[in-house]
Amino acid sequence: MPDPFSWHPEPELIGFRDPDEARAALEALGAATWDLSLDYLYEEAVRRPVGSDSYPELRRRFFGPSAVPSAAPRGPETSTHLLAEYRERVMPYLFNSQHPGAYSYFTPPPLPISIAGEILGQWAQQGVDVWHAGPVAALVEEEVTAWLRDLVGFGEGSWGVLTSGGVMANIMAMTVARDRHLPGLLGLVEPPRGAHLDGVRAYASDQTHFSIARALDVLGFPPETLRVLPSDDRFRLHAEPVAEAIAEDRALGLVPYLISAVAGSTNTGSVDLIGELADLAEREGLWFHIDAAYGAGARFSERLAMRVPDLERADSVTVDPHKWFFQSYDIGGLVVKSREDLRETFHRSPEYYRSSLPEDEPLNWYEYTVEGTRRFRALKLWLSWKFLGTEGFGRLVEHNTDLAAYLARRCTELATFEVLPHEPELSVVCLRHLPEELPSEHLDAYQDRLQRALEVSGEGWCSTTRLRGATYLRAGVLNYLSTEEDVDRVLDALLRLSPEAARGLG
Repeated sequence: MPDPFSWHPEPELIGFRDPDEARAALEALGAATWDLSLDYLYEEAVRRPVGSDSYPELRRRFFGPSAVPSAAPRGPETSTHLLAEYRERVMPYLFNSQHPGAYSYFTPPPLPISIAGEILGQWAQQGVDVWHAGPVAALVEEEVTAWLRDLVGFGEGSWGVLTSGGVMANIMAMTVARDRHLPGLLGLVEPPRGAHLDGVRAYASDQTHFSIARALDVLGFPPETLRVLPSDDRFRLHAEPVAEAIAEDRALGLVPYLISAVAGSTNTGSVDLIGELADLAEREGLWFHIDAAYGAGARFSERLAMRVPDLERADSVTVDPHKWFFQSYDIGGLVVKSREDLRETFHRSPEYYRSSLPEDEPLNWYEYTVEGTRRFRALKLWLSWKFLGTEGFGRLVEHNTDLAAYLARRCTELATFEVLPHEPELSVVCLRHLPEELPSEHLDAYQDRLQRALEVSGEGWCSTTRLRGATYLRAGVLNYLSTEEDVDRVLDALLRLSPEAARGLG
């Protein structure tokens, strides 16, 4: 019988049914890919956190002089050629979370066991939506999400589901709150839509992730639905301003329905006064959501757990394992106190998902999420948790918080740095360099220049943010490969690059 894949120079990498013909080729591809990955790790990732090209420069470098994408390839190419092209055109220009001076947004170096889980999961090609498309994969996710529920303190009757990340989890949480809690407040039988969403109010701090506002917008709420309230000098939301806003809104005939708290903000790592807000939500009859996408990882550590207290008092909690669980992208999660709330919000029964054995009542994950087709995300976290244990995760998280505290302390000792807040809540440090000779009106532009100078130098990386109207360098310390010596090297680089960054600014 003629080979239907003979048109390709490597037919055994497409038609791999016969192990006698294909296994050696697959092993060679696997070995070449893994070797290239390790070349990336030890030749590129440890060399610098990110390339020095600006965005326009990188577009021209990747696409060519036109700076626009090329046409799709018409004919086949060998895997050897493609891996070589990756080495030349992609590998040198990545963001390298494994560099010891990389203090990024919330991108940790992924655990090797997580990467192994990703490889195994991709080969398995499970569709974790309907049980028949991923039978045991559905159970792996059930077990992993049970561990997440235990981590936040949810008990019997709760449920969890994995997502692509914190944004999707927050959108789903807002959906559950709208469809399961709001009808009772409005005196409706069915989930509210359209004009019924007018006059509803939700409350969050000025440090809340953008996805809360995006979720309310996507769900059809008017722009004025979200009331953004000021945080304190440590960027935490207290109950008092929320209570005042609720009273004001009730007096105007509006319908308060939700408080969204933060346990580990993106800006500063701040944690809202969860207990106070939980009391208020309970007293006022509001849905209480906590975005702990980053901060939930602190619960691995007995020493740090009380920095993110009272998560168990929420109706829903967002958790993001590809942040402080050191997982490869992507894996987020949502846990809710009531399994029924999640299922009733998203349950649909298309005829093409029917079971031939309905009496077995299989677990169909599509009934608990906005997604249809879903990746086997759970496997890498399942393997990682077994590999490290809760105690091992706690050790890595503690290392990050200790290193962040060291960074803040060193900045204070150096005197020309300002840190806000003065002691990091978790592992985010916002710092601002203040050269004595530089006029104050140029300090914001100087921070941007200093960040770019550090980026170009290849000695470290941090982002920038705005706090209380001023620009700060922001170091998100989720890098378990980093040490105090690496922190010192980055600070030394900032001081050495300071004259260059200040040049021409007054």
